[in-house]
Amino acid sequence: MKGWYVLAFLFGFVSCAFLFYIFFYSGFGVPFGTGLASLNEVAPSDWISEDDIIVLEDRIILRVVNATLSDYATSGSMRPLFDFGANGIRIVPESEDDINVGDIVSFRFGSQLDSFRHQTGRGELVVHRVVDKGVDGEGVYFVTKGDNGLVDDGKIRFEDIEYVTIGVIW
Repeated sequence: MKGWYVLAFLFGFVSCAFLFYIFFYSGFGVPFGTGLASLNEVAPSDWISEDDIIVLEDRIILRVVNATLSDYATSGSMRPLFDFGANGIRIVPESEDDINVGDIVSFRFGSQLDSFRHQTGRGELVVHRVVDKGVDGEGVYFVTKGDNGLVDDGKIRFEDIEYVTIGVIW
């Protein structure tokens, strides 16, 4: 009987090691909001130069044209970068060339399919990282995914992207 306990322990240990390898070293995100992002993420573009950051005794000034602030839902999809309680600094991209792999964008998800979009022109606003950029028969597309996600969001078009996050303040 004691042999079964040892066998069960070894099976669990090997299974755990295998899953750890799959999630952390093969490029998959970590499921269920564990707070650890994939090790293969690409950093966002550098939008703010040192010349645009002014540090004074009582404040910090960022010179960014047309920036707005955002807050985030408690979905956990972008942990550990940000979650509920963080403040984002975002801008409206002017063209497809403004968005690169690694950038974090806010876009309308489900915009082509749901009937709500057909009535209002809006879908759910999602904030995820661009993991691929390409061109197909319809033009430039972006593939996005939450840092904690296993599955990407599919192809997103520029017209559905509302913002690029250029900074996060905790």
